Amino acid sequence: MKSNVVRTNIVGTALFAMSATYAAIIFTPNARLVGVVVSLALFAIGVATFIWGYFTAVQRSRHDEIAVATLFLLTAGVAESRVRVAMNGCLAAQTLVALGTALSRSSTDGQAGSTLAFGVLVPLFGLGLNGLWASRNGKFLARKNGASSTSATEIGKDVEHG
Repeated sequence: MKSNVVRTNIVGTALFAMSATYAAIIFTPNARLVGVVVSLALFAIGVATFIWGYFTAVQRSRHDEIAVATLFLLTAGVAESRVRVAMNGCLAAQTLVALGTALSRSSTDGQAGSTLAFGVLVPLFGLGLNGLWASRNGKFLARKNGASSTSATEIGKDVEHG
């Protein structure tokens, strides 16, 4: 489990949990700013890793059967148990912390909403890292036909038979 992606997920999740909890409890402008900056930084990293993981998975899909759930939730034996638990545990923690902190201070200043709501963007960090890990290290089944596209002969047969 000594993957940099797994370590990054654990460290990012801990950083988010600390900054969001700090912002929710202290709730000063500076504390809220820290919460927003951490949330947006993790969200940006999540978007980049999501795209990177998806692109890598598309390249692998020429030879491997890859489904969305297996890629982003590490289901169907794609990852060993320790990795799956760590990665999906981080994703669950990100989601729970985001919802918990956002709902804890939803309208404290007389206006609906709060800067803590930026935390709901953070689970994309976990999804992106799951996808990146799976696309690089996951164990997928090989395609049954061994080819990624339909051959000209197969297309011709379909056209002839309507």
